Amino acid sequence: MIPTVVWGTGNVGRAAVRAVEAHPALSLAAVLVHSPAKVGRDAGELAGLEERLGVAATDDVDAVLAAGPRAVVYAASGDLRPDEALADVVRAVRAGAVVVTPALYALYDRHGAPPEFTEPVLAAVAEGGGSLFVSGVDPGWANDVLPLLVSGLGSTVDAIRCQEIFDYSTYDQEDAVRGLIGMGHPMEYEPLMLAPSIPTMVWGGQIRLMARALGVELDGIRETLERQALDATVRTRTMGEFAAGTQGAVRFEVQGIVGGEPRIVIEHVTRIHPSCAPHWPLPPDGGDGAHRVVVEGRPRIEVTVEATDEGENRSAGGNATAVGRLVNAVDWLVDAEPGLYDALDVPLRPVAGRLGRK
Repeated sequence: MIPTVVWGTGNVGRAAVRAVEAHPALSLAAVLVHSPAKVGRDAGELAGLEERLGVAATDDVDAVLAAGPRAVVYAASGDLRPDEALADVVRAVRAGAVVVTPALYALYDRHGAPPEFTEPVLAAVAEGGGSLFVSGVDPGWANDVLPLLVSGLGSTVDAIRCQEIFDYSTYDQEDAVRGLIGMGHPMEYEPLMLAPSIPTMVWGGQIRLMARALGVELDGIRETLERQALDATVRTRTMGEFAAGTQGAVRFEVQGIVGGEPRIVIEHVTRIHPSCAPHWPLPPDGGDGAHRVVVEGRPRIEVTVEATDEGENRSAGGNATAVGRLVNAVDWLVDAEPGLYDALDVPLRPVAGRLGRK
C-alpha cells in the first residue's frame, strides 16, 4: 500500500479523501487542514462519508512530512495564493513524495511553464527524489486527454472546442464565485479571473499542451469575453442572494490561433442561475453542468460528459472526476522515475480492482 496524504479538505479535498480511501493500492496516511475547527475531526466525517476512517485531521505539516509519506494529494486552493501553494508543493516533493495537484495552473504544460515555477520543482526533485503531476480541477482531462483521444477517431480535424457549461448556484465556494469570477458584483466590477491575460495564464498551458500533442505551432493565444446581468434577483442554496442588475453569467474563450484562425478553443459558460443568458449554450438535459468536446472535421464528433457526486451535485461531480484523474495516477508515478510530469506523460488509469466495490 502507498501511504498517501490529503492536504486540504475543501471541495477538492473531500473528493480526494474518498478517492484515496477507495483506491486498492493507496492507504490514507494523514489529512492536513488549515482551519482549527477541523483539527482532530475524523477524515471520514470531513469527506462526507458514512463511516469513520480512523485518521484524525491535523495542521502539523512538519510532522506529517517527517513521517515520509510516499504520496501527497495537494487539494488546497492556489487561486489566491499561488506562491504559498507552490512552496507547499515544493516542500512535499523535497520530502520525497509523489505529489498530484490541480492548484498550479502554470504547470499544466511543463514544456511551456515559466522557470519561476519549474526551477524550484526540479530542484526539489533532484534533492528529495519526489515527483509532481498537475492536472486541472475544471477538470483537466476535459481540456487535454479527452479532446486528444476524440481527435484520434477522425480522418481530418479542423478545430477542437472544449466547453464547460456550469450553473454555480449549487457550488459551495463563495470566495471564488463572487470574488474571482464576479457573480453578484456590479457590471463595472472587473473580477480577477476575467481580467485581460488571466484566462490565458490559467488555461493557456492546456492550449499549448494540445497544440504540442497535435503537432501544430501556435500563432498565439487570444481571449474573448461576454458578461450578462441578472434580470431578477435570485437566491441560491449555498451562497445566498444575487441581486438584479449584477453579473449573473459569464462566457469566455481562450483560443489557440493556428494559421490565423482559432483552432484549439477552451470555452467556459458559467451562470449563477439558469434563467440568466438562456441563449448561451446549456447542458443537454437542462441540468446544472456538463463538459463537452466538439471536434470539427470529418467526421464531426461531439462528446458530452456529465458527472454527479455528493447526491446529484454536478459541481461536486466535476471535482470528483478531476480528483480521480490525479489520484488514479499516483501508483503510476510511484513506479516512474522522479520528475515533473504533465497530462501527455501520465496515462489514464483504469479502476482496476474496484469494479463493484462500495
